[in-house]
Amino acid sequence: MNSTKLSTGSSRAVTYIRVSAFTPLMDTLLKSHVFLPPLLARHSISMRELKDPYALIPLHRYVAFLEDAAEAAGDPAFAARLGAHFKPADMGPMGILFSLAPTIRIAFERISKYVNALQSATNSGLAEDDGAIVWHYRISDRTIWPRRQDAEYSLAASCQLVRSCFSTSLNPLEVHFEHEIPEDTGPLARLFRAPIFFGQANNRLIYSVEDADRVYRSEDTQLTMILEHHLNDLIGEVEAQEAFSDKVRLLIQLYMGRRPVTTRFLAEELGISVRSLQRQLGAEGLCVRQLMREHRAELATGLLEQSGTSVSDVAQALGYADSAVFSRAFKQWTGAPPRMSARASNSPSRQPGPDD
Repeated sequence: MNSTKLSTGSSRAVTYIRVSAFTPLMDTLLKSHVFLPPLLARHSISMRELKDPYALIPLHRYVAFLEDAAEAAGDPAFAARLGAHFKPADMGPMGILFSLAPTIRIAFERISKYVNALQSATNSGLAEDDGAIVWHYRISDRTIWPRRQDAEYSLAASCQLVRSCFSTSLNPLEVHFEHEIPEDTGPLARLFRAPIFFGQANNRLIYSVEDADRVYRSEDTQLTMILEHHLNDLIGEVEAQEAFSDKVRLLIQLYMGRRPVTTRFLAEELGISVRSLQRQLGAEGLCVRQLMREHRAELATGLLEQSGTSVSDVAQALGYADSAVFSRAFKQWTGAPPRMSARASNSPSRQPGPDD
């Protein structure tokens, strides 16, 4: 995120990734017989959130979820293997736009241009150096760490896109990763079929200029224009928030359960003063305490609806010291204890109530 402090009432954006990034991951975990509810609850993610591919979730949750998914699957190269089966459609409109490009260079230029339609706080770009093109990818938020799985997934998926859209035999000249060398590099070497370097300043795929500029197809310019227009709309949709409170809500979602969320912290993240934060929320008839309470209640209810999720799992996900403290808070929010809420929502005979 931009770290510049602002003295005016304007505020900066918060980090996110679209739910569509979860779809191939969830499918693979289900096939691996990984029990998902506790894993999702640990990162404050509900199945309800994952139903809309265009919805936003905090980027740090996604990255941490990937790390835990690799551990749950018992495979340190889990995300890289997943990326090796990546399809253009898995990236939505941006993947289709990649597949339509006449050259590899243009395809990577498009990823760099539209990556923020899929996720924010991400740096991606293309450069030319000594007869090679260098595409780099890196999450710019330094607080999101570890992130080995995200880096390996992103580069393996991009490498697979090149092979599936241009030439199945095409390998990068080199692959660079910012994280330290893992104990076993064999799986990565077999996937990339190229020299791999670790502990680098950025995550990179390097191809020869000759391969990058070879023309593989004539482009459907009409379809390209439609997709680019759609991606620009997605970027603008997030940048043009409907209300100031939307930014505060997204920050609360981003950090709750990860660190103490105070009014001062929220103001610092948005680059404004505490007074400006309170004034802008007050203009909408809201306050930080109210938004925190609403988010906890909504998230807790969603997590309790998941079969197999315990009250203690939800308490931990929301940052409560123990389930008793959480249960008292939940009863204040909803008027019923969490166990009763969980039984009611999971009961097949439950009928809609007057507030449904």
